[in-house]
Amino acid sequence: MSQYILLINWTQQGISKIKESSDRYNSFKASVEKAGGKVIGGYYTFGEYDVIIIIEAPNDEVVMSLMLKVGSAGNVRTKTLKAFTAEEGMNIIKNFP
Repeated sequence: MSQYILLINWTQQGISKIKESSDRYNSFKASVEKAGGKVIGGYYTFGEYDVIIIIEAPNDEVVMSLMLKVGSAGNVRTKTLKAFTAEEGMNIIKNFP
């Protein structure tokens, strides 16, 4: 499975309903699992991003579908990074032409 790092910021709507964030997180986690993935970790942060979530998912299409669902609710804006383990990255570099 591929790994993804989700960088999340609250919208005005999302911050005004901050008390619901744990319910939204649990709902997102259930959606990831239903799609065949797994939430590796979720972190409330301060600085440039408000939340960071790391997930594993079967493919990019699953992640795009999940992010469209999350975005359409209007509570957050997201940036998604596809991540490679150090081992995967070194293997890619090793096999670079």
